[in-house]
Amino acid sequence: MTSFVSHTTVDCHDAFTLSEWWKSLLGYVDVEGDPNEPGHEECVILDPDTGHSILFIEVPDAELPAKRIHFDLRPREGSRDEEIERVRGLGAVEIADQRGTHGPGTGWVVFADPEGNQFCILRSQAEVDAGPPPPA
Repeated sequence: MTSFVSHTTVDCHDAFTLSEWWKSLLGYVDVEGDPNEPGHEECVILDPDTGHSILFIEVPDAELPAKRIHFDLRPREGSRDEEIERVRGLGAVEIADQRGTHGPGTGWVVFADPEGNQFCILRSQAEVDAGPPPPA
């Protein structure tokens, strides 16, 4: 089992303004059917040729950390939780468990690599496509 880079994430104070700047620089576009708007706390832009996406996400910290860019990874097969266990086995250090933050079956876990670079393990695409689990 391995993961792939779902998107690159940039922590920021103004997701819309920063996404518009990078969109102009890179020639990226908004995701079809999900336009970025002023006031959005999360803005995704997409390379129309390769499909690579960059997520700009607002963080509440007054001072942004030095490590503001990180990978969000999706399992190629299996589940998020299986991949989390595999990543732990490779020696990654867990920074924060955000599973369930936005309801059952949602969220991610933040890890750091051996040099402290952070990355997140998201739900697999199959888990996303299946939607949230029914209420208990």
